[in-house]
Amino acid sequence: MKVEQMYLPMLELTRGTAQADGSYPKTETVESIHFGAAAVVDALGNLLTWYGDPQTVTFLRSSAKPFQALPFFERGGKDHFQLTLKECAILCASHSGTDDHYHTVQAIQAKAGISETDLMCGTHPVFDQATAEALRIRNEKPTANRHNCSGKHTGMLSFARMENLPLENYLDIQHPIQKTILTTFAAMCRFPEEEIALGTDGCSAPVFAIPLYHAALGFARLCDPQNGQVSPPARADACRLIVEAMTSHPDMVGGPGRFDTLIMQAFRGGLVSKTGAEAYQAFGLMPGVLRPGSPGVGIVYKISDGDSTGRARRAVGLEILRQLGVLSSIDMESLAEFGPEYPIYNWRKLKVGRARPCFTLQKQKS
Repeated sequence: MKVEQMYLPMLELTRGTAQADGSYPKTETVESIHFGAAAVVDALGNLLTWYGDPQTVTFLRSSAKPFQALPFFERGGKDHFQLTLKECAILCASHSGTDDHYHTVQAIQAKAGISETDLMCGTHPVFDQATAEALRIRNEKPTANRHNCSGKHTGMLSFARMENLPLENYLDIQHPIQKTILTTFAAMCRFPEEEIALGTDGCSAPVFAIPLYHAALGFARLCDPQNGQVSPPARADACRLIVEAMTSHPDMVGGPGRFDTLIMQAFRGGLVSKTGAEAYQAFGLMPGVLRPGSPGVGIVYKISDGDSTGRARRAVGLEILRQLGVLSSIDMESLAEFGPEYPIYNWRKLKVGRARPCFTLQKQKS
């Protein structure tokens, strides 16, 4: 299938001359367009609605983190190392590198008998600007524990330690830990393991590409293991643990001002949110959130150009949730800066245009 058939327009940015009252002129012109695709699937496997091609194959990137942590919890990792829910949450996170994040990861490593030097995720500038400035003042360079994926890597190393497996090659796709993760991921998303496209993530861990439909199904089953018939029971319990950890400690999953954190706080336990690099986003709705009595729902979408500024991914996500009818029950004040529609200002703070969704989710014709 051609790219232009996989991805369709999702967010357009306009430019014009603002009127005196600040409203947008009728003559505003579309200047740029972000394309994307989305799939909305319930835990029973029903494709509820979509946009573009729901079978588009693309990498989940960090949106896969809850599934990468799942087999560790399934085999009893939480109790084995006496982890708190806060610590469990950061194993599924793309955190901001704050001191709280750093010390939480460090505490897990102490419990598991591993070291920051065992991590093979590398280093990068700290996401949280206040923390970055504090490090600069202290003349302190970021280390691996401040990497946004340090929780995931600490979880993988802890899993290897628990299973008495080698640590030095824990990222090798043939390592038993990575093979277990891949098999578990395939089962949760009900996609043949041998058909999963593999790659190397920015943190050097294996990363998976599957159709949007199957990724959405995986998130639906994560949030609703009962209707999703997740088995064995230990896996279903691990799903519930991950959801509880992420929704009760959303500050661990992202950080100050981060979309994943703010939207989970707004939904107060009703939604799991996990972003991935290159403008991949996944949501999981808990049973009954879509409508009374509804099963859990998974929502995934991809902005095709990677959305390096982040201006499209978050607005599109809010618009999808708005069209599904689930935004009306939450406080939107904390999310207003993200959309679904927002103004564009120039350097003089003049309103010169706006970003606005330009798509309607599709449904099966009755």
